[in-house]
Amino acid sequence: MGFLVVFFNQKTETHGVIDLDANATTRMLPEVVDAMLPWLRDHHANPSGSYRGAKFARKAIEQAREQVADLISAAPEEIVFTGCGTESVNTALHSLDFLTVIGFAVVSAIEHSAVLRQVEGSNREVRFVKVDAAGFIDEGDFAAACEGAAFASVMLANNEIGVIQPIAKLLEIARAKGLPFHTDAIQAVGKIPVSVKDIPVDMLSISAHKFHGPKGIGALYVRSGFDFSPLIVGGGQETGRRSGTENTAAIVAMGKAAELAKQALESGLGAELAAMRDLFQTLVMEGVSGCTLNGDVISKLPNTTHLSFNDCDAAGMLILLDEAGLACSAGSACMTGKRKPSHVQFAMGISEAVAKTSLRFSFSRFNTLQEAAEAAQIVIKSVQKLRTVQGGGVGPVAIYT
Repeated sequence: MGFLVVFFNQKTETHGVIDLDANATTRMLPEVVDAMLPWLRDHHANPSGSYRGAKFARKAIEQAREQVADLISAAPEEIVFTGCGTESVNTALHSLDFLTVIGFAVVSAIEHSAVLRQVEGSNREVRFVKVDAAGFIDEGDFAAACEGAAFASVMLANNEIGVIQPIAKLLEIARAKGLPFHTDAIQAVGKIPVSVKDIPVDMLSISAHKFHGPKGIGALYVRSGFDFSPLIVGGGQETGRRSGTENTAAIVAMGKAAELAKQALESGLGAELAAMRDLFQTLVMEGVSGCTLNGDVISKLPNTTHLSFNDCDAAGMLILLDEAGLACSAGSACMTGKRKPSHVQFAMGISEAVAKTSLRFSFSRFNTLQEAAEAAQIVIKSVQKLRTVQGGGVGPVAIYT
């Protein structure tokens, strides 16, 4: 077994880097920045005021509410702006926990930590629903878990492997049991068409920075007429559903990003993302022996692929790829640096040894087919290099900054 030594120089610029970590975050579109700037630079009024500037800000917020609602086929009054996707998830689960007296919380074993930490921190017992080797929720297990439950929360698309769950079917099962239903749609909205008319859930979480909006702003869809208990209370903003002075600049930018995302999806964004993903995936799997594709190959986000590389430590691969100008991740961005194998992969039956060799690559509209091909060659060369120095085994990695 070899010993890999990498001289790692901290970079302050991202120019020349092929960014394949769009599931972690996306770059803001120029039009989104342009929409946001006046509210950072010129317009400062509190939208809760009664004077002209405040009314101007309020009008801009309500326009953004309409744009976000239109992206998921909701009514504007069903949209609540939050501080981020995590807050959106926490708010939904807090509300469900507060409004239901008895019963279990039902969640899948592959939920984002925002869901897992929130339900595990409550006094309610939690039932975790299994998934199969492809990453799909076991419908029979879900139905059984719903017996005697209080509510259910299942993500629409997984942030690591990209598998899209059959939410409509799961919702049908939950409805038959009389359960309220929340879905974390943060990784799905803006990448695939999402409509609350097709999946009539009670609550749905969104985050702007996953579809080329700014960080620090999210939204929660709350079905009209559905009972709700706010997580953050105070001045009664957002019709009493989320207190705190609104971040007008970020809300306006999220609205613009939502409008552009809807246009892009209608113009074939999904096919463009899938073409780049598939080219990259095919080239890598042809060029690397012992490469495994994780998760279902059909019901999957068009921009996401998750690969395992035999005899290649993911931590070492990330260093080599970064040095070569390719950004990706070893799983959820929220877990980076914690040196803990993915709970998602464990739930799918992937061993710890294999999980430690896995990487997620996720594309955005800023990528190109040429970049996909270049990225594949970078991955192939990095695998070859790492296997050479490690002598066919996963050995230690020394990092010098």
